[in-house]
Amino acid sequence: MDRIEKLCIDKGLRMTGQRRVIARVLSESHDHPDAEELHRRAVAIDPHISIATVYRTVRLLEEAGILERHDFRDGRSRFEELSDEHHDHLIDVQSGKVIEFHNDQIEELQRQVAEKLGYKLVDHRLELYAVPLGGSEKDDKPGRKK
Repeated sequence: MDRIEKLCIDKGLRMTGQRRVIARVLSESHDHPDAEELHRRAVAIDPHISIATVYRTVRLLEEAGILERHDFRDGRSRFEELSDEHHDHLIDVQSGKVIEFHNDQIEELQRQVAEKLGYKLVDHRLELYAVPLGGSEKDDKPGRKK
């Protein structure tokens, strides 16, 4: 049994065969796939899985606190297993690749900013959008002046 399937069972979710396949695909993902990519991977295992089933399943898993949805400004929602370990994301705007990272200095600076403004930081999400060093900047955000 994979991690996500176990979490589903622990939370009392009914696990159909198709949900098990989708859970397995998600557990084996080392990237941040969107629903269409999840569907492509799931159909390779079970050709009877519809895109609607994938959308319903990811919504269910998100509502159950198992998956987290990200909208990385590329027009598609991408998913990853909700983690107890905090991390941020750097998104390569040319390739769409998502790189997870953690930086203690950034975490401390964010806490200090909130405190200086009279707040206690309880949560945050940091997304950095970048192009590879030495890469073409023409694919940077269209319409933005440098």
